[in-house]
Amino acid sequence: QAQLVESGGGTVQAGGSLRLSCAASGRTSSRYAMGWFRQRPGKEEREFVAAMRWTGGYSFYADSVKGRFTIARDNAKNTVYLQMNNLKPEDTAVYYCAADNSIIQSDLGRMAAYDYWGQGTQVTVSS
Repeated sequence: QAQLVESGGGTVQAGGSLRLSCAASGRTSSRYAMGWFRQRPGKEEREFVAAMRWTGGYSFYADSVKGRFTIARDNAKNTVYLQMNNLKPEDTAVYYCAADNSIIQSDLGRMAAYDYWGQGTQVTVSS
């Protein structure tokens, strides 16, 4: 079983940047896929943000963040990052890291496909 811990959240003005980190421990594997999801204020469901294979470099993004957010990994540190640039007030949310070792590529954006989740980190973007 994998444990995930997010960090790097905070408050930033619109147009600013933040970098979120997700440190994985426990039964981590190079076969794990990693994803970032977020839950906006007043919303019940988490929405997909970005995801990538742990190996192979394949990644993809939600249309709302494409060109502004970048997902990256450091295999040596078992850490995945989400670089968020040009932040907007509508990016305000709790951001969650997720992992799974049996997910297929077409399911990378589907929340239910991930077995392991972090506790979340708050990102607030002020206008």
